[in-house]
Amino acid sequence: QVQLVESGGGLAQAGGSLRLSCASSGSTLSSVAMGWLRQAPGKEREVVADISWNGGITHYSDSVKGRFTISRDNSRNMVYLQMNSLKPEDAAVYHCVADRYPAVVTFTPHYWGLGTQVTVSS
Repeated sequence: QVQLVESGGGLAQAGGSLRLSCASSGSTLSSVAMGWLRQAPGKEREVVADISWNGGITHYSDSVKGRFTISRDNSRNMVYLQMNSLKPEDAAVYHCVADRYPAVVTFTPHYWGLGTQVTVSS
């Protein structure tokens, strides 16, 4: 049973930074892509960033490109999301996700964490 547990969310000011962490357990996910998906009330879910199994390929949504950075450490079963220059519209529940494919996370990932709330004050 795969478990994904997020941490690092909270309140930040606009222009500030937060770093999200995701710990995986139960099964090795070192051969699949992982990412971060966010959901905000009244908005569509969005995969803001994903990273391939070996970290060699990353994708970012246009809304966060240049501000967020995803990374992973397979030796520690960890995935991170560094969020800089935060905007009020970045506020959402951020879920760590993993999919079945090696290089990309789809819109309907196979595994989800419970999520961590990010709030950005203007």
